[in-house]
Amino acid sequence: MTFPKIIAIDGPAASGKSTLGKRLADELGYLFFDTGVMYRAVTWAALQEKVSTDNEAATSALAERILIDLRTPSVSDGRNCDILIDGEDVTWQIRLPEVEQKVSQVSAYKGVRQALTNQQRRIGKRGGVVMVGRDIGTVVMPEAELKIFLIASAEERARRRYLEQVDRGSSL
Repeated sequence: MTFPKIIAIDGPAASGKSTLGKRLADELGYLFFDTGVMYRAVTWAALQEKVSTDNEAATSALAERILIDLRTPSVSDGRNCDILIDGEDVTWQIRLPEVEQKVSQVSAYKGVRQALTNQQRRIGKRGGVVMVGRDIGTVVMPEAELKIFLIASAEERARRRYLEQVDRGSSL
Protein backbone atom coordinates (compact mmCIF):
# COMPACT_ATOMS: atom_id res chain seq x y z
CA MET A 1 0.00 0.00 0.00
CA THR A 2 1.32 3.44 -0.95
CA PHE A 3 0.64 6.32 1.39
CA PRO A 4 0.36 9.94 0.26
CA LYS A 5 3.55 11.97 0.73
CA ILE A 6 1.60 15.04 1.86
CA ILE A 7 -1.59 14.98 3.91
CA ALA A 8 -3.38 18.32 4.35
CA ILE A 9 -5.90 18.77 7.16
CA ASP A 10 -8.02 21.90 7.09
CA GLY A 11 -11.03 23.23 8.97
CA PRO A 12 -12.15 25.82 11.49
CA ALA A 13 -10.56 26.32 14.89
CA ALA A 14 -11.16 23.54 17.42
CA SER A 15 -12.59 21.15 14.83
CA GLY A 16 -10.09 18.41 15.72
CA LYS A 17 -7.41 19.08 13.10
CA SER A 18 -4.48 18.77 15.50
CA THR A 19 -5.86 15.71 17.28
CA LEU A 20 -6.40 13.84 14.03
CA GLY A 21 -3.19 15.13 12.47
CA LYS A 22 -0.98 14.09 15.38
CA ARG A 23 -2.50 10.60 15.52
CA LEU A 24 -2.16 10.15 11.79
CA ALA A 25 1.45 11.40 11.72
CA ASP A 26 2.38 9.10 14.61
CA GLU A 27 0.75 6.11 12.91
CA LEU A 28 2.52 6.76 9.59
CA GLY A 29 5.84 7.91 11.06
CA TYR A 30 5.37 11.33 9.41
CA LEU A 31 6.24 14.80 10.60
CA PHE A 32 3.27 16.43 12.36
CA PHE A 33 3.26 20.02 11.14
CA ASP A 34 0.84 22.41 12.84
CA THR A 35 1.46 25.53 10.77
CA GLY A 36 0.48 27.76 13.70
CA VAL A 37 3.90 27.16 15.27
CA MET A 38 5.48 29.20 12.50
CA TYR A 39 3.54 32.31 13.53
CA ARG A 40 4.74 31.74 17.09
CA ALA A 41 8.30 31.42 15.77
CA VAL A 42 8.12 34.77 13.96
CA THR A 43 6.62 36.39 17.06
CA TRP A 44 9.40 34.98 19.27
CA ALA A 45 12.05 36.14 16.79
CA ALA A 46 10.53 39.64 16.72
CA LEU A 47 10.64 39.83 20.51
CA GLN A 48 14.25 38.59 20.56
CA GLU A 49 15.38 41.04 17.91
CA LYS A 50 13.37 43.91 19.40
CA VAL A 51 11.26 44.29 16.27
CA SER A 52 7.98 45.94 17.24
CA THR A 53 5.11 43.58 16.51
CA ASP A 54 3.02 46.71 15.95
CA ASN A 55 5.17 47.43 12.88
CA GLU A 56 3.70 45.27 10.11
CA ALA A 57 6.43 46.05 7.56
CA ALA A 58 9.30 45.26 9.95
CA THR A 59 7.63 42.08 11.22
CA SER A 60 6.94 40.94 7.66
CA ALA A 61 10.56 41.64 6.67
CA LEU A 62 11.71 39.54 9.62
CA ALA A 63 9.45 36.67 8.52
CA GLU A 64 11.05 36.88 5.06
CA ARG A 65 14.58 36.87 6.47
CA ILE A 66 14.53 34.05 9.02
CA LEU A 67 14.59 30.38 8.11
CA ILE A 68 12.07 28.33 10.07
CA ASP A 69 12.33 24.56 9.92
CA LEU A 70 10.47 21.69 11.53
CA ARG A 71 11.89 18.23 12.13
CA THR A 72 10.69 15.10 13.84
CA PRO A 73 11.35 15.32 17.60
CA SER A 74 15.02 14.90 18.53
CA VAL A 75 14.23 14.48 22.23
CA SER A 76 11.34 12.94 24.16
CA ASP A 77 10.20 15.91 26.23
CA GLY A 78 6.59 16.14 25.04
CA ARG A 79 7.24 18.10 21.86
CA ASN A 80 5.42 17.25 18.64
CA CYS A 81 8.42 18.31 16.57
CA ASP A 82 11.61 20.34 16.77
CA ILE A 83 11.08 23.95 15.74
CA LEU A 84 14.21 25.68 14.50
CA ILE A 85 14.89 29.30 13.62
CA ASP A 86 18.10 29.71 11.64
CA GLY A 87 19.22 26.37 13.09
CA GLU A 88 18.44 27.20 16.74
CA ASP A 89 15.94 24.98 18.59
CA VAL A 90 13.17 27.27 19.87
CA THR A 91 10.55 24.58 20.43
CA TRP A 92 9.67 25.65 23.97
CA GLN A 93 10.56 29.35 23.74
CA ILE A 94 7.70 29.94 21.28
CA ARG A 95 5.24 28.84 23.98
CA LEU A 96 6.15 31.65 26.39
CA PRO A 97 3.33 33.95 27.59
CA GLU A 98 4.85 37.01 25.90
CA VAL A 99 4.67 35.17 22.55
CA GLU A 100 1.09 34.11 23.27
CA GLN A 101 0.15 37.77 23.82
CA LYS A 102 1.42 38.91 20.41
CA VAL A 103 1.00 35.95 18.04
CA SER A 104 -2.56 36.76 16.98
CA GLN A 105 -1.51 40.22 15.82
CA VAL A 106 1.53 38.86 13.94
CA SER A 107 -0.50 36.14 12.23
CA ALA A 108 -2.88 38.75 10.79
CA TYR A 109 -0.15 40.48 8.76
CA LYS A 110 -0.40 39.73 5.03
CA GLY A 111 3.38 39.86 4.53
CA VAL A 112 3.99 37.43 7.38
CA ARG A 113 1.33 35.05 6.01
CA GLN A 114 2.91 35.11 2.54
CA ALA A 115 6.43 34.55 3.87
CA LEU A 116 5.27 31.65 6.00
CA THR A 117 3.19 30.12 3.21
CA ASN A 118 6.42 29.88 1.20
CA GLN A 119 8.25 28.26 4.11
CA GLN A 120 5.36 25.86 4.73
CA ARG A 121 5.48 24.79 1.08
CA ARG A 122 9.23 24.19 1.31
CA ILE A 123 8.80 21.89 4.30
CA GLY A 124 5.72 20.15 2.90
CA LYS A 125 7.41 19.33 -0.39
CA ARG A 126 9.94 17.15 1.47
CA GLY A 127 7.06 14.70 1.92
CA GLY A 128 6.28 12.45 4.86
CA VAL A 129 4.23 15.23 6.42
CA VAL A 130 0.78 15.72 7.90
CA MET A 131 0.18 19.47 7.65
CA VAL A 132 -2.54 21.05 9.75
CA GLY A 133 -3.83 24.61 9.60
CA ARG A 134 -5.92 27.05 7.63
CA ASP A 135 -6.07 26.95 3.85
CA ILE A 136 -3.60 24.05 3.76
CA GLY A 137 -5.32 22.06 1.03
CA THR A 138 -6.28 25.06 -1.09
CA VAL A 139 -3.50 27.66 -0.73
CA VAL A 140 -0.46 26.16 0.98
CA MET A 141 -0.31 22.63 -0.47
CA PRO A 142 -2.93 22.36 -3.22
CA GLU A 143 -0.94 19.43 -4.64
CA ALA A 144 -1.39 17.34 -1.47
CA GLU A 145 -2.43 13.81 -2.39
CA LEU A 146 -4.85 13.58 0.51
CA LYS A 147 -6.91 16.54 1.70
CA ILE A 148 -9.17 16.34 4.73
CA PHE A 149 -11.57 19.08 5.79
CA LEU A 150 -12.95 18.64 9.30
CA ILE A 151 -16.06 20.24 10.66
CA ALA A 152 -17.56 20.28 14.12
CA SER A 153 -20.60 21.96 15.62
CA ALA A 154 -20.20 25.29 17.37
CA GLU A 155 -21.01 23.55 20.66
CA GLU A 156 -18.30 20.92 20.13
CA ARG A 157 -15.73 23.52 19.12
CA ALA A 158 -16.54 25.61 22.22
CA ARG A 159 -16.26 22.50 24.41
CA ARG A 160 -12.86 21.66 22.89
CA ARG A 161 -11.55 25.21 23.44
CA TYR A 162 -12.81 25.19 27.03
CA LEU A 163 -11.09 21.87 27.78
CA GLU A 164 -7.91 23.12 26.13
CA GLN A 165 -7.90 26.16 28.43
CA VAL A 166 -8.55 23.99 31.48
CA ASP A 167 -5.67 21.70 30.49
CA ARG A 168 -3.39 24.75 30.28
CA GLY A 169 -4.35 25.73 33.80
CA SER A 170 -6.42 28.73 32.85
CA SER A 171 -8.91 29.89 35.46
CA LEU A 172 -12.07 30.49 33.44
